[in-house]
Amino acid sequence: MAHEPTPSGATSVVGSPGAIDPELVARINARQWFHTIDLGRGVVTPGAPVNAVLEQPGAFPDMRGRTVLDIGAWDGKHSFRAEQAGASRVVALDHYVWQVDFVARMHYWAECEAAGRLPDPSYDGFLDPVNTPGKEGFDLARQALGSGVEAVVGDFMTMDLAPIGTFDVVLFLGVLYHLVNPLGALQRIRQLTDGVAVIETEAVLVPGHPAQHLLSFYPGKELNGDHTNWFAPTEATLHAMCRAAGFARVETAAMTELTKPSLWKRVQSRMSRELAVPVGYRIVVHAST
Repeated sequence: MAHEPTPSGATSVVGSPGAIDPELVARINARQWFHTIDLGRGVVTPGAPVNAVLEQPGAFPDMRGRTVLDIGAWDGKHSFRAEQAGASRVVALDHYVWQVDFVARMHYWAECEAAGRLPDPSYDGFLDPVNTPGKEGFDLARQALGSGVEAVVGDFMTMDLAPIGTFDVVLFLGVLYHLVNPLGALQRIRQLTDGVAVIETEAVLVPGHPAQHLLSFYPGKELNGDHTNWFAPTEATLHAMCRAAGFARVETAAMTELTKPSLWKRVQSRMSRELAVPVGYRIVVHAST
């Protein structure tokens, strides 16, 4: 369900092709990956660059012996990460990228742009209601790892959550800003969480307004050229939204280093022009019950 742009990098396995079954290697090489997953034995899938904020110490809680739900699993990197960290049970949930036809979606977007209108966020004509072509990466990685991660195909925002139950840890990574109803999404996350929800998202820093509850809205493809990117909250807003959704405690666990020269230079430049123009970055919060 994490609707990131399809990566355009290499599509060949990094490592020794003789390390795992040649037929499996051929299947891995035949597709494009979003996640960079270490499959062991010297084989790493060639996905998009690693999300640095999720590699910071403290980004993830201790998952040993805990049940974990990964919403928007895509190729399953973080589902497998939880399993390898000692989770007692891991469920990967997705539907959008597992069922989407990216070519058909691009054609729809192009048609809308040519007609001078914005794509309808409720339009799902490019989703396959029966097959899951985008799930192949998850299945291949699961096979290569000998993983026991469970897979559930479903729309998190509309499906009946009762049969899923609750989990000690809920991963919601790179999903929130793709949803037209972010507060409603956090309320549904709360229903599934019996411990802590790990929420990673696009965020904004608004120079001169660090504590204000502000939300940047992208009606078109202003954010990364992607029509599925809708909102980016300030840190204060994200904390407040989690509390409004029913979480008792919220803490920032990791974020893009605002001291990085490139980011800080942009902040200073906009402050010097006295423009409250949002500066985008990534943030991870832990919302606890």
